[in-house]
Amino acid sequence: MKKCVFAGTFDPFTLGHADTVEKCLAIFDEVIVAIAENRSKTPKFSVQEREEMIRAVYAGESRVKTVRWQGVIVDLLQREGTPFYVRGIRNASDFEYETADFYASRKLDGNMISVYLPAEQDKLHISSTLVKNCIAFEKPYRDYVPEAVYQYISEKKNV
Repeated sequence: MKKCVFAGTFDPFTLGHADTVEKCLAIFDEVIVAIAENRSKTPKFSVQEREEMIRAVYAGESRVKTVRWQGVIVDLLQREGTPFYVRGIRNASDFEYETADFYASRKLDGNMISVYLPAEQDKLHISSTLVKNCIAFEKPYRDYVPEAVYQYISEKKNV
């Protein structure tokens, strides 16, 4: 069985993230969506909330597994028994960041294989930051997140 890890803060999970997972499902038998801690970011949603949102999106898809992760990704890859680390790429900045991260991670685990999946053109502008800004300024964001995420956020009164 081929599986991959797709990690991010997913604060919140967007249509861009969902597109990457769908592409992973076309390639791999199982996708581990890892909600990773990024100490340089202050998330709007708790890890539990982010996990609940992602699980709601994939409630009917047994091939998507959601985990929380606080360590380095190579350790998660080793724990899950896969070398495949998927990264969604929107632009040249994403590519440069992910490539630098790849070389640093590759020193920790020479078996790691990064798989870069380009974003669809109609999703290039979508980011979690865009969604959080829309929420903060009470602007529409439904077109940027999966329906299950929109419903989850809409039901929360403190957002």
